[in-house]
Formats: sequence, C-alpha cells, structure tokens
Amino acid sequence: MKRSHKSAYLLILPYLLFLSVFMLYPVLFSVWLTFHDWNIISPDIPFVGLENYQRLIGDELFFKSLWNTLRFILVNIPIQITLALLLAVALNQPIKGRGFFRGAYFLPVVTSGVVISFLWAWMLSTDDGIINELLGFFGIAPVPWLTSETWAIPSLAWVAAWKNLGYYVVIFLAGLQGIPKNLYEAARIDGAGSLQQFFRITLPMLNPAMLLVVILSTINGFQLFTEPFIMTGGGPANSSLSVVMYIYKNAFQNLDMGYAATIGLVLAFMILAASLIQKKFLERDTYY
Repeated sequence: MKRSHKSAYLLILPYLLFLSVFMLYPVLFSVWLTFHDWNIISPDIPFVGLENYQRLIGDELFFKSLWNTLRFILVNIPIQITLALLLAVALNQPIKGRGFFRGAYFLPVVTSGVVISFLWAWMLSTDDGIINELLGFFGIAPVPWLTSETWAIPSLAWVAAWKNLGYYVVIFLAGLQGIPKNLYEAARIDGAGSLQQFFRITLPMLNPAMLLVVILSTINGFQLFTEPFIMTGGGPANSSLSVVMYIYKNAFQNLDMGYAATIGLVLAFMILAASLIQKKFLERDTYY
C-alpha cells in the first residue's frame, strides 16, 4: 500500500468511526431490537421473533396515527410548496428590501420548533386566541382550531408550513437564479406573457428543485412530532396523533422499546418507498 493511500485512510478514519458509532450501530441495534422485548429498566431482553410485527398488523392505533400523518402530509405539502414557490418568484424580482424579506422568511426555520408551537398554540386558542378574536370582529364564531377532530390536523399543517417555508423558499430561489435569462428574453420576443413564461419556462426548469422540495417535505411530514406533542397532545381522541408521536409514547411512556423500534423501522421503509415513488413520477430530464 502506498504511503499516500495510508494517509488518506487515516484522514477518513475519524469520520468512519463517527459514522459507525452514531449511525450504523444505532440502525443495526434498532433492527435487532424489533425481534426482542425490552422495557429499558430491565436487564433482560428476551427474543420474541416476529411478535412485534404481528402486533403491529393488528394495532388499530398505529393505523390511526398513520392515517393522521398522511392527512397532515396531504394538507401540508400543497400549502408549503405553493407559498414557497410564490414567495421565491416574488423575492427573485428586483424589489426594495429584498435581502430583508429573504432573512425574515427564513427566521422561523432557525427558531426553535418548541417556541413556535407554544406561540401558535396561544394564537389558535379557542377562548382567548388572537386568531379567534380577529374573526370575532367580523362576526365569526370562535373556531376550535386545536380541540376539534376536523380542524386539528389542518391547523398543525399550517403551523408546520409556516415554520419550514423559508427553507423551501431558499431552494426555489437557487433554482430560479440558475435559469438562463436568455430564455425569458426569447419568450418575450415571441410574444409570451408572464403566465406563459411561468408555466412554459419557470416550472419546467425548476423540476430538480421541485423534486427536492417534495421529497424533503414528505420526509419532514412523516417525522411530524413537535407540533402535535406540544399543541394538541395527540388529541382530541387521538385525531392528531402522529406515527413518531406514537413511537415516543411506546418507547418512553410504555417503556416498550422493541415495539417502538418496530414502528420506527416500518416508518423508515414507508419514507423510502414514498421518496422513490415521488422521484419516479416527478423526475424528468430538463434541457437548457
């Protein structure tokens, strides 16, 4: 082995150790745990075979949490992508204070999700929330945003979209700034209006950014936890219980780590499958 090769291996050794200890080992341990029963406080970890998977198949609460998560994703992603794209297009124009607005929209991304959840829980309170007080000025009755089975998921979807909006705006802005200006100039010469330029040039050329945003939004949607944990507690009647929140309850409230690991592994495969399906249907070749 050449000395340069030895030096290269030595340089990547710290990262390999980090990867093994903090990523590879936890993943392998979680897979191993799905075939065992462990309640954390007991030194015994008996082998149970496929019992955790059999239990999952018949667990109605798991499927309810999965349905809640899918409902959240179906509401959250369209809101998030539409607003992020419109804001990115607006902030890509030569307007005054453009830098300030870009920073302002990104601020919620770097703000603690716990703080934002508490803030929105107060704003959406049925009795004294500022949102219902504003609706009262127009004669609209208070809406039970967080205490209704109908409104809980849409409310959480809006809060999550508001928090993550700036991140996706940045991705779309990067995509917009990579579109050659001569395409728009040629389109204007041919008589294309603003809407035609948007749908015939901007959207097709943003396909790579759109694919990335959709996949990231889906992954984040499946990982929903902070908002329901703080704002609704999974209620009312488990109508806003997410899969990750259900994992948390099984792991740290019921002390059933084996079953929690099983749910987590199934969720990971669901995220992988959803990402691959989205990639297949959304990805297409883009030519400049």
